[in-house]
Amino acid sequence: MAIDRRKVLRLLGVGAGASGYAATGASAMAGGQAETVTFDHGVASGDPSETSVLLWTRVGTERPSLDLDWQVAEHEGFETIVARGTTTTSAARDHTVKVIAGGLKPGRDYFYRFVSDGGQTSPVGRTRTLPAASSVAPVVLAVASCSLHPNGLFNAYDAIANMERLDAVVHLGDYIYEYGAGENDYGMANGRRLNRIPEPAHEILTLADYRARHAQYKADPDLQAAHARAPWIVVFDDHETANDSYDGGAENNEAGEADWSTRKAVALQAYFEWMPIREPEAGKGLAEATERSFRFGRAASLHMVETRLLARTKQLDYAADFYVPGADGKPTPDRDAFFARLNDPERRLLGDRQLSWIERDAKAAVDAGCAWQLIGNQVVMARVKGPNIGAMVPAETIEAAISTLAPGIQTRVRQIVALFGQDVPFNLDAWDGYPAERERLYAALKRAGARPVVLAGDSHTFWVDALKDASGAKAGIEFGTTGVTSPSPAGFLGLPEAQLAQVMAAQNEEVEYVDFGPRGYIALTLTPETVRAELIGVSTIDSKPYTTTVVRRYEVRAEGRGQFGDLVQV
Repeated sequence: MAIDRRKVLRLLGVGAGASGYAATGASAMAGGQAETVTFDHGVASGDPSETSVLLWTRVGTERPSLDLDWQVAEHEGFETIVARGTTTTSAARDHTVKVIAGGLKPGRDYFYRFVSDGGQTSPVGRTRTLPAASSVAPVVLAVASCSLHPNGLFNAYDAIANMERLDAVVHLGDYIYEYGAGENDYGMANGRRLNRIPEPAHEILTLADYRARHAQYKADPDLQAAHARAPWIVVFDDHETANDSYDGGAENNEAGEADWSTRKAVALQAYFEWMPIREPEAGKGLAEATERSFRFGRAASLHMVETRLLARTKQLDYAADFYVPGADGKPTPDRDAFFARLNDPERRLLGDRQLSWIERDAKAAVDAGCAWQLIGNQVVMARVKGPNIGAMVPAETIEAAISTLAPGIQTRVRQIVALFGQDVPFNLDAWDGYPAERERLYAALKRAGARPVVLAGDSHTFWVDALKDASGAKAGIEFGTTGVTSPSPAGFLGLPEAQLAQVMAAQNEEVEYVDFGPRGYIALTLTPETVRAELIGVSTIDSKPYTTTVVRRYEVRAEGRGQFGDLVQV
């Protein structure tokens, strides 16, 4: 469908005239001085409950601290204000603002804004509370991840902003990326062409760096429109700190860029300042802040999990773990030793604390009558073997494709293609790198009586998967969303995306559908009886205007307790 931006423009500007405040200008200061106060990063809301929602903004000011009023109304014109208050922000938190607006009614839309002590008003945002526990009304969620700013325009965020019906946006991470603006940095081939240059121009390492990168992202009008459309429920993946992070480090911090504990701490500080997520309570840590669940009436519960910093064992690496020195000193494959390491039960992703929380929380939701248990998770959970391309594509075709790649990576790609012929996982950073932990999660959800619907990001690819445990029994379904702009992983093999997807689906029992091509998001519609997923692709990330297309649509029906039917394309 064609995208109409008028709704977004009206949403971002509505109410300013009716309020008597100007949308831009100067606020009065003590002594009659005037100072410009801006809201250049828009507004956002998040972590809704039945009676409350978190509100966020960021104030542009030179003052060390600033008082702000906040208002919540039933209608766009703010004729009836139902909640209001005053808060203070300061340079200590980069002049970001968070408040909890309470006393609201379940399952309804509200409008909100901030007003500076001099009368400057923010854009107006729209938010929504969770439905009442007894509600059987359909729930609509947008699921997104992986927005690499230099690689393209955020048209998928604009499309989310234009959804007619939307209860919440679930963002599964890689909201920002840490890379710089170097010639070979990720996404910069498009970044130079589109004039989307990372700020700062170097890889981000310090608190000031991470704050500046968040600020650049939130200055984007399409992202602002999506935040202003509905509450967001978010979790970080790896790039909010550094690529392929784990408990104790990250792949993109192994060259000594920074002390990891310091880098992680400042990255998380900036994340909690700039994102619409409830912050850790005093005396509590990151685990308590990330362990959040949301109940959407009788339709579904959503359980957000953290798979990066709290418990993850360092990822295995084929170059280091699959090969051993041979008699001639050259690397020699040792498949048995590799799989012994891969299947080690000590390899963790969630950890005991989080597994126990998920089981308790899912069981409580089941007992409360929630039909579906959504798992807001970062990485793909299905078993996905690397594509045995040689079994389906002639050797000369593979070599011709590899020859088009940069000379520096051709040898490595040939090695990967050969490796994938040995039934090894496609992605060791995903759940396939932690098979024992995956079985522990499946067992916990089964004990809870859950109907699991796993949501996944990270892969820049659409996935529809029928999950099975080690015995072959149904364990859940999975919908993996493609990236907002982050590029397809198909390119590293030098094969056309459609051809690679065909090979992957044919060779992996759990994969119902995979698509490396589109950028976009997933629209989920949930009722107590069904889950329907629409994979929404945008026509381009290079320009405007654009259109959206439903790439595929799948549905699954609830059956007995903890039971569900097969995935059906509709």
